[in-house]
Amino acid sequence: MKKTEEEYRKTAMALFKEGYNCSQALVLTFCDDLGLDRKTALMMSSSFGGGMGRLREVCGAVSGMFMVAGLKCGYTGPKDQEGKKKHYALIQHLAEEFKKENPSIVCRELLGLASGPDDPVPQPRTEGYYKKRPCVELVGCAAAITARELGFAQENCG
Repeated sequence: MKKTEEEYRKTAMALFKEGYNCSQALVLTFCDDLGLDRKTALMMSSSFGGGMGRLREVCGAVSGMFMVAGLKCGYTGPKDQEGKKKHYALIQHLAEEFKKENPSIVCRELLGLASGPDDPVPQPRTEGYYKKRPCVELVGCAAAITARELGFAQENCG
């Protein structure tokens, strides 16, 4: 039985709260639907947390959303211009859906940080961390968009 958009949101948020990075929480949420084993999902998405290795570039949840899109409906042929065009249009659509609910897809802008990379050492996940960062909500938002726009959620069953 398919899950609802809200169930995907809650799953991703819970995974983030367990300590997975933003990208891992998003990809892991959909790995069973994609037939992807957990270890591969976690390793594949591990570099994208903190806006790509804490460089604070594209939000890791957004990168995770794009990875899921590629795994579900990406192209494989190097000369498949139509497939590339269709897939890149999908990626741009997902980014726009995220920006409808958030001011940016860039980690540092979402967190209100100065430009440039952050310390590579992740901050401990404390109650204070969760109170000052919108990451948990951003992960939930990206999961809901992924579920809705890529047809994972129950609401998209025809």
